[in-house]
Amino acid sequence: MAYVVYAFRPASQFLLLGVIVFFLFYVVIRGNRNNEALMAAAYIAGAEVFFRMTGGMIFYETGKYAVILFLVIGMFYKGSSIKSVPFWIYLLILIPGIVVASQTLSYEVVFRKAVAFNLSGPVCLGVSALYCYYKKITAVQFNFVLLMLLLPLVSNMVYLYLYTPDLGEALMSGTNSNYATSGGYGPNQISTVMGMGALLLCTRLFVIKNRLINIIDLVLFGLMSYRAIVTFSRGGVLTAIICIICFLFILYYKQTPREKSKTVRKLGLISIAAFGIWLFISVATQGLINYRYTNRNAAGELEEDITTGRTELIVTELQGFYYNPVVGVGVGKAKEYREEETGIETASHNEISRLLSEHGLLGLLAILILIFVPLLFWLKFKNNYYFLAFVAFWFLTINHSAMRIALPALVYGLALLYIVDEKKNIIHR
Repeated sequence: MAYVVYAFRPASQFLLLGVIVFFLFYVVIRGNRNNEALMAAAYIAGAEVFFRMTGGMIFYETGKYAVILFLVIGMFYKGSSIKSVPFWIYLLILIPGIVVASQTLSYEVVFRKAVAFNLSGPVCLGVSALYCYYKKITAVQFNFVLLMLLLPLVSNMVYLYLYTPDLGEALMSGTNSNYATSGGYGPNQISTVMGMGALLLCTRLFVIKNRLINIIDLVLFGLMSYRAIVTFSRGGVLTAIICIICFLFILYYKQTPREKSKTVRKLGLISIAAFGIWLFISVATQGLINYRYTNRNAAGELEEDITTGRTELIVTELQGFYYNPVVGVGVGKAKEYREEETGIETASHNEISRLLSEHGLLGLLAILILIFVPLLFWLKFKNNYYFLAFVAFWFLTINHSAMRIALPALVYGLALLYIVDEKKNIIHR
């Protein structure tokens, strides 16, 4: 797919249309018996950035709407748990902000576009949670869902190598986020999806018991990590590292002594590979990558703001919440409010502060639901090795990249699945 799109860019639109049509027929024909709808949603979430950067999207939010569509079709066949009431409340909480926005947005703003841009992510998150919360899924099906998520990320990675095969000059352009090494697209989003790909490939090394597949995954892990780091966008890389640590913490805790020794050996191999990749990039950039991750500019001088301007964005949004605490400033108004107060015209990078600013106290209630409902679910069951890693990915991603893509929304839902171990349910007669 990557080579076809690279060779003939318009093919991206046809491929996206083919993917959506194929999965629609597949889900309907199968009746979502084995959670095919979730597999389709995972594939679209993984492919969203690839199709965006190659001009395949019909409109900007196609990926999120497609994820919502597949999950709604899936719930039509399998329904939603009666215990998912908190997430219905979460979705209802988003409605008053639309009413407020109809009164506060300026006449120059297209109301429909402003609401769609700012609510498509939160709604995608709510629908994902409704589908997945307390949904029973076998370990085999769950691994297929993760594979569906991973495959388009590999396509995206291959496209990046085809687009910029020689990174020599591109790597020496300074310590700012690098568009040249990101396929000409946003480094933040590329870093995020490559970080997720590295996370999935790393976890497969511990979950999949097949030497050949492990070797392939290790090679892909190295290639994926390299592309994530050379974007010079730190968010996705640091998020991936934290999520891998979270996954290994839970996995190691639940393993037998023999399994723990194997895990330690594999972890040592991965650490050596990661160190080699970092050393290679450090030499190739003449130390610029080290400056980037120690918050220094190209001259080696320490920069004051480690958040690259995000702190100021958060402060203006919290001001909007402070002066409009009950109902907020309205959906999409936070961007206008920031421009009026500071002259900075940019969308939010932090979903938490945006919810507070645009929805007021209802936004605070939404945040509490999103944090504490999964926590209570985990304390009750503790049967999903990926829970902590996926919740961490969602939380960290929405704090540096908001919800510009569907990936954190879907991953949040995957953390809420009830994974059934078929081996423990075998009845011997």
